[in-house]
Amino acid sequence: MVMNFLNKMIITFAMLCLSFQPLLAQKSKDSEDLGKALDYFTSQKYHEALLIFQRLDKAYQLNPRFKAYIGLCYYNEWDYEMAAKYLDNAIPQLDAFAPHERSVYYYTAGESHFNMKQYEKAIPYYEKAATLCYKREKPDAYYRVAMCHMFLEQWKQAYDNYMKAEIDYNPYKAEEIVKTRLEQTKRMAKACWKNYIQNLPKDSVISKKD
Repeated sequence: MVMNFLNKMIITFAMLCLSFQPLLAQKSKDSEDLGKALDYFTSQKYHEALLIFQRLDKAYQLNPRFKAYIGLCYYNEWDYEMAAKYLDNAIPQLDAFAPHERSVYYYTAGESHFNMKQYEKAIPYYEKAATLCYKREKPDAYYRVAMCHMFLEQWKQAYDNYMKAEIDYNPYKAEEIVKTRLEQTKRMAKACWKNYIQNLPKDSVISKKD
């Protein structure tokens, strides 16, 4: 989800650069550097882009949207701590932007916390992403929520979200990559349900039925 959207962000980045032209007009080098940062970003040279963005951020205190872009760069550099720091700070200030753009910030923040094993922090980001993203992206968000709950040994919540993911993966099951993920989702859901049942009190109605 994240990588697909980053390709579409090129146009948005271009518009963002144009919006900063007046700010940088008196410093042609900074204006040129902003263009270079865009080129680096679109070429997936995130480290080089970051070096420029960081300098411009210190010089001009870039707005929250730009800081979110910086967070995306950090994420693609596998610096999840810094990605989370930038995205956590920027996201609350981005409510005015398009739902799908925001969904990527939320999802990337979730991924950053997930990769640091901060599952409780990751869950609300994934859940919010699921409300904002495109329909075919929803199962990926639910799948991640399920994984977080699973690692937290919250078996029922994990099962419920795996089931949500399964339902939303089904329309695309003809695609090989989705077929594989769907099979994995079913296995994980089954395992979580088993753990849930095993941890119920012995006199539970559900436990007796199963």
